[in-house]
Amino acid sequence: MTTIGIIGAGNIGSQVARKAIESGYDVVISNSRGPETLAALVAELGPKATAGTAAQAAQAADIAVVTVPLKAYADVPVQPLAGKIVIDTNNYYFERDGHIEALDNGEATVTGMLQGHLPTSRVAKGFNHITAADITADSFPTGDPARRALATASDFADASDFVTKLYDEFGFDTVNIGPLAESWRVERDRPAYGTRQNIAELEANLAKAPRTI
Repeated sequence: MTTIGIIGAGNIGSQVARKAIESGYDVVISNSRGPETLAALVAELGPKATAGTAAQAAQAADIAVVTVPLKAYADVPVQPLAGKIVIDTNNYYFERDGHIEALDNGEATVTGMLQGHLPTSRVAKGFNHITAADITADSFPTGDPARRALATASDFADASDFVTKLYDEFGFDTVNIGPLAESWRVERDRPAYGTRQNIAELEANLAKAPRTI
């Protein structure tokens, strides 16, 4: 059975864990405060979930999900994630993270920064433009006309393909933006960010996104 290692047990991480277990995955989840602080969450998630340190979650992962504040991305373990697909849920909030000139000027992307930190991993963007609650509350079966679309991007086809598979299992359609250099189209304050949209609507919102805000 595939194990998803989740680095960051906040709102997004805990909701991804719930849907992953519902979809048949094992989960190892971590936070910055230590595994013992996750006892209640792991008890809720059941026997397919365990808590660990970030390094333990990364080591156990067949696929990893990084969902930490951007200001903490450089603390994500590198070696245990070597050769693995890593899904990045992050967004840039200068109010929390401090100003990052390369992002302010449109010279970098959030997920591209994590890829740079994890040069031997295959990083894909995912789950960054949906509220945490909607990950479990707004999913629909394949083919349902009410189905919502989410975006992904990666420099590696197998990474974006896995996000597409995971989205489908979780109850969402996918729009593949392409390489990480284009992933700014779904970042904060662009038209696709936080909006409930189907495939056609998401494609339209991605197309009209401004490079800088």
